[in-house]
Amino acid sequence: MTRQNPWATKVASLIQGGNEAAALAQIKVAPSVKDLQQLRKLLGAALARHPNVDDATSDMIVTLSSPRLHRSP
Repeated sequence: MTRQNPWATKVASLIQGGNEAAALAQIKVAPSVKDLQQLRKLLGAALARHPNVDDATSDMIVTLSSPRLHRSP
């Protein structure tokens, strides 16, 4: 059994509590694409009320999904 990361639920509670600035800061340092997708799923229709959060999550999914520009030695 895998342990789930509570990151998405914590960020969703920040957004629902009205602290969008803190949520945007957390989204910029998101641990993984999976967590961002889970956050978008948790928010659902609420993303329409928070266009900055919608844009930030979409941008970070693209950024984390893209291949790195350099390789480790």
